[in-house]
Amino acid sequence: MSRSTPILITGPTASGKSGLALALAETLGGVVINADSMQVYRDLRLLTARPGVDDEHRAPHRLYGHVDGSEAYSAGRFAREVAGALAEAKDAGLRPIIAGGTGLYFRALLEGLSPMPAIPDDIRAHWRSEAQRLGPEALHAALAGRDAVMAARLSPTDPQRVTRALEVLEATGTSLDAWQQQPGTPVIALSDCVKLIVMPDRDEVYRRSEQRFDQMIAEGALDEVQALRSRALDPALPVMRALGVKPLIQHLAGELPLEAAVDASKAETRQFIKRQLTWFKGNMSSWNCIFAQLNESLLRQTMPFIDP
Repeated sequence: MSRSTPILITGPTASGKSGLALALAETLGGVVINADSMQVYRDLRLLTARPGVDDEHRAPHRLYGHVDGSEAYSAGRFAREVAGALAEAKDAGLRPIIAGGTGLYFRALLEGLSPMPAIPDDIRAHWRSEAQRLGPEALHAALAGRDAVMAARLSPTDPQRVTRALEVLEATGTSLDAWQQQPGTPVIALSDCVKLIVMPDRDEVYRRSEQRFDQMIAEGALDEVQALRSRALDPALPVMRALGVKPLIQHLAGELPLEAAVDASKAETRQFIKRQLTWFKGNMSSWNCIFAQLNESLLRQTMPFIDP
């Protein structure tokens, strides 16, 4: 493997993967490329545990905080932007280190995404308006009446994907399921990368996530959420589903005491970590596991997998 061979790092929230990515970037002369679906948004640096300004000074970072919360960022856009970031890294002689906890993003890189049709603006506007007018349950029922396969795959509590399925069906006359069956083109070849997954003890990562959330609040995460709330964005947008946003908005609206909002956010994070661990176990069993708890030990255990 060459110096330009990408290093992919994933793991559950609060596992230490960002610290490992930064340490590798400093050690190898690399650039850290984001693979976290919430850290792309500029609105929530603290609440999404985005790398801080000091981290960005220690090593170059790409695809962090470059998207406005009013946009719905997609895995397809991520794959295109990573392809560009990889080309830039190669030209600059930097080792690309792609780090994040969004499994779908790594699948997009390594397996490719099915080709998706462009949706005319009028159709997109119509179904987004309908989503607001009908509400999640009725919107899902509308999909079930037209595309039973996709309706069975999607939950009524996920209006963004239900809306997308309706848009595609209307624009093309073909179910989104059929489009998704078409093979995609990988951005990175499976044989041309180093794949690492940081897997700490579950109780330890729960403890870390709770400690980190307390730190987020102490550093001003509530102010971030207040600024986001003041924008009155569509609650179906991805940024509005970031961990902790809903409970903290409920607190700011006077519906929950702060302590209850923090407890709810921590419980939400634990459930998310549980889902991540299940997904990694089912989809990333071939990745090299790093079990250490401290960043220094993580780096030491990682180096044997890497050709410097």
